[in-house]
Amino acid sequence: MFDQARAVDPNFNLSDFFVQDGSQRGEVKDPIIFGPVDRGEDSIANTDAPPFGVPNADGTDINYVYGPTGAPIRRADGWRPVGFTQNSYGITDTLAGGAVAASDRPSRGEISRVLAELRAALFPRELGVAADGEAAVAAHLTAALAGLREQIRRCTVLFAAERPGEGLAPDQVDRVTHAFAAELPTIRTLIEGDIAAAFAGDPAARSRSEILHGYPGVRAMIDHRMAHLLYTLEVPLLPRIASEAAHSATGIDIHPGATIGERFFIDHGTGVVIGETAIIGSGVRLYQGVTLGSKSFPKGEDGNLVKGQPRHPIIEDDVVIYSGATVLGRITVGRGSTIGGNVWLTKSVPAGSQLSQARVRTDEVAADGSGI
Repeated sequence: MFDQARAVDPNFNLSDFFVQDGSQRGEVKDPIIFGPVDRGEDSIANTDAPPFGVPNADGTDINYVYGPTGAPIRRADGWRPVGFTQNSYGITDTLAGGAVAASDRPSRGEISRVLAELRAALFPRELGVAADGEAAVAAHLTAALAGLREQIRRCTVLFAAERPGEGLAPDQVDRVTHAFAAELPTIRTLIEGDIAAAFAGDPAARSRSEILHGYPGVRAMIDHRMAHLLYTLEVPLLPRIASEAAHSATGIDIHPGATIGERFFIDHGTGVVIGETAIIGSGVRLYQGVTLGSKSFPKGEDGNLVKGQPRHPIIEDDVVIYSGATVLGRITVGRGSTIGGNVWLTKSVPAGSQLSQARVRTDEVAADGSGI
């Protein structure tokens, strides 16, 4: 184990890991606790852990490391990496605009907590505390909006450090938070439509509570509708962090920029991917493993990818796309179409289209197997 450490860092020294009494420094004497050991949902996320981090005592930035047991390590002379030169992500955590204090960096765990409070405020009977009524909603909203404002502020500071002159101005944080709060009734209405679509579209659905608690597609859409609102309000970083938290929880990857209409239902959900510029109409239903992706990535004269170009599909109203189908590029799937399982589609199809994979016709297969 220690030989492996030296192979990564020639300056590896046993004294980095053990103190004079023989106890292990990283595990016993000076652990940096970043979150739950199981590293499950929101574990790294619930603190200012990498990639957000904590600065050195002198205010400079830091690379985080883990000791041979997996425990983060610090030395007696401050918050400094020892033993390994890479942080837990294998990259250095240095911002182009200089170090940003931990108090000014977003926390994925706090963002996840804010989303949970917002879900509870939107659906207090099913997802909130035992008490019902205006007081319960007010309690969840108060906690959520205060936390949201702080995370918007942090994301604004961090983004400005990396890309000066872009993103929100600091004095816009309150305005954006208020604008988000004002749209929550609309978000609730849209989610009610998603719940109704799930109940109507799945014969296994027995109750509203079952859908809210047990359907990953609905959970993903609750978070997406909030993340999309933040995206349209031009909040930097936070919408993507929120969507990735939902991705981790549900296995459904929806970019916050994707525009999705009313009564949208993702059945099962695992492996669904919806890209940034996708536009989805009303009454659309997707099954597991569907990709609404980009076919190509145009480059500018400087050789870098052109950002923000429409490159994902347009799915019109009342379309059904079955499991494993891949729809790529800025094409249109016409209203009321059905795309069968595992279909690969890169061209537009008109309204009412019925697409499926070619099938073996049994009447062309002889008893001896010839014709296969």
